[in-house]
Amino acid sequence: EVQLVESGGGLVQPGGSLRLSCTASGFTFGNAAMSWVRQAPGKDLEWVSSIYNYIHSTNYADSVKGRFTVYLDNAKTTLYLHMTSLKTEDTAVYYCAKGWGSFGQTEYEYRGQGTQVTVSS
Repeated sequence: EVQLVESGGGLVQPGGSLRLSCTASGFTFGNAAMSWVRQAPGKDLEWVSSIYNYIHSTNYADSVKGRFTVYLDNAKTTLYLHMTSLKTEDTAVYYCAKGWGSFGQTEYEYRGQGTQVTVSS
């Protein structure tokens, strides 16, 4: 059974930083592409970033490029999203998802339960 469990969300001031984690189980983590997606209140699911470590590839939405960094630890089967220079518009529930994502994609085979990130002064 595929399980994805996010953690690390919270309240942060604009300009601050947070690191989200997603612990995965139930599949071969080292061979899988993984993604972060988010959903703000009243908005559709938005793809944020993807990583496919097997081919050393990462990709980011334009809205987070240069501010967010995705990486993973195969030994811990954990995916991370390091977020810096956070803006109020980054406020959302953040989910990790199994698979490669892209702009406009809203369906993912597996998603975690999400972790809330609130950027506010």
